Amino acid sequence: MSVDAATVRRIAHLARIAVAEAEVPHLQGELNAMLAFVEQLSEVNIDGVEPMTSVTPMEMKKRQDVVNDGEIPDDIVRNAPETQNHFFLVPKVVE
Repeated sequence: MSVDAATVRRIAHLARIAVAEAEVPHLQGELNAMLAFVEQLSEVNIDGVEPMTSVTPMEMKKRQDVVNDGEIPDDIVRNAPETQNHFFLVPKVVE
């Protein structure tokens, strides 16, 4: 796949980047080089390769998934116009 000058101008327009006419050929070459590299990557055999999140195998630290009220319910609703039992009271908007 290759990019022509019109496509370079369109990409620049979509990205809201001002590109001078003299820069178009250079950008065209840069974009074509990037696309050629991506095409090379598609030739790599990845059968049986597991997805990785890091180059070193490690387990993410996890916290306990515990439901709590944050121990500050009064602070949370302090500026609300109306509250009841630590809940915000709002006017009914759906009939």
